[in-house]
Amino acid sequence: MARIGSGTIVAGLTVAALAAISVLAVQAAGTAPDASGPSVSSAPSGSASASPSRTAAADPLPAGSGNGLRVVYSLGADRVWLVGDTGKATRTFTVAPGTVDPAKATYTVTSRTRVGTGGDGVAIEHVVRFATAGGVIIGFSAAQDGSQPSVDPSKQTGGIRERRADGAALWELAVIGTKVVVVA
Repeated sequence: MARIGSGTIVAGLTVAALAAISVLAVQAAGTAPDASGPSVSSAPSGSASASPSRTAAADPLPAGSGNGLRVVYSLGADRVWLVGDTGKATRTFTVAPGTVDPAKATYTVTSRTRVGTGGDGVAIEHVVRFATAGGVIIGFSAAQDGSQPSVDPSKQTGGIRERRADGAALWELAVIGTKVVVVA
């Protein structure tokens, strides 16, 4: 009788777990990934919902937002662009900012956390931090329940909330050291 090595069993279980997690992530996001192109949002500012009918040309990358691989965040539009090595936006979406904005500047991703709790007490995922302002840490995240933050103007919060699918895409692009360009 042939014996199966423990390494083979662990590898098989790991593959099965990753497949199950991928299926659950797609179900939790409420949409299957679209291999045909970028996900682009047409929601009004402050909202973070997607519309597949928009193209990246409808929300062009801001002038003077740098070059190369980067995340571009517009304070005025409450919009994020994910930009690949070619300098072209691969995805754009609206976000709901916290009460503290970062200054207009170029930053780098300083830390990442897969899951945590937001300043509003909501379970969050794909936390990507890149700045501080007045002692408040600023970063992108998505609520695991898909909710948007109820902003309390009396609290200083630096969380920039995005939809789960957008958060997953930003997480894949924005590793430690990736540029984040904040524009007006």
